[in-house]
Amino acid sequence: MSVATAQVQEDGRFLCRQVQPAWPVSDLRADLAHGFERSPRMLPPKYFYDDYGSQLFERICETPEYYPARAESALLAAHAAEIMGEVAPAHLIELGSGSSRKTRHLLRAAEALDVMPTYWPFDVCREMLERSGRELVEEFPRLQVRALAGDYLGGLAHLPQAAGRQLFVFLGGTIGNFSEQEADRFLRDLRARLRPGDYLLLGADRVKDVAMLEAAYDDAAGVTAAFNLNVLNVVNRELQADFDLAGFRHRAVFNRAEARIEMYLLAQRRQRVTIEALQRCYEFAPGEAILTEISRKFTPESLSAMLGRAGFVIERHLEGGERLFSLVLAKPLR
Repeated sequence: MSVATAQVQEDGRFLCRQVQPAWPVSDLRADLAHGFERSPRMLPPKYFYDDYGSQLFERICETPEYYPARAESALLAAHAAEIMGEVAPAHLIELGSGSSRKTRHLLRAAEALDVMPTYWPFDVCREMLERSGRELVEEFPRLQVRALAGDYLGGLAHLPQAAGRQLFVFLGGTIGNFSEQEADRFLRDLRARLRPGDYLLLGADRVKDVAMLEAAYDDAAGVTAAFNLNVLNVVNRELQADFDLAGFRHRAVFNRAEARIEMYLLAQRRQRVTIEALQRCYEFAPGEAILTEISRKFTPESLSAMLGRAGFVIERHLEGGERLFSLVLAKPLR
């Protein structure tokens, strides 16, 4: 293997390693300094996922409004056997694996088909990787988990290159969190990692009724609001800032022109925030926004065009009767 890593933990069938980025990755200090010079101010969504934020996201997936998790899980449950039977991967590499909740459909199908791959979950949250990895080796007696801790936005050149067919998995509609240019760059980088016979399984959310879309990102129980506001806790902790969470509120709105959900934190009152690590203060007027996430929604045509630009061809497009969500099995163009 060509992974530039340092071993973190080894326990028989579970191993967790740190993956070094292929190119420099900006940190919270740099991203905030740059993002707060823009209008609206912005923070990248990757900072949602500290340990508490990852737990909140798991709760979001259980809210009645958050259809993407259920729709994608239903597609995986219905089609996992045919996907794993067709691909029969030796290695399953999941980017942004989180708790690996939905990936269990693929692993159960692989177990039933006797084609159990080595599982490589790749995520920025080491605590989640270690917790979910140990649960998986208990649940699947034949499974080997080789967890990779790191930021896939730093490039994929240092991922393992093991013998045998690879199935890369990128679920949750996370591709929608990238701008069009970012998605093109990411998918081209991923395409460069695939060999003949390898596949990509991509989950993407679909354009649909605006009320349904906005409710999914603003649930009645306020879990998504807590998730969004928690990014200010991350900034307070990591950059010695003094954001008052009570001074901001969550808002999610569908931008029709861009076909995307936009999540904001809106200042509730005039306030001044000090960020000691930057030795800067920022003024917020009432209603002033911080953009914390975009989530692009796709049509079959826009999905096909995006994958085509990156050098993929769609082998299967699975969408279910309601067409709420798409699972796309793609392979490299020859």
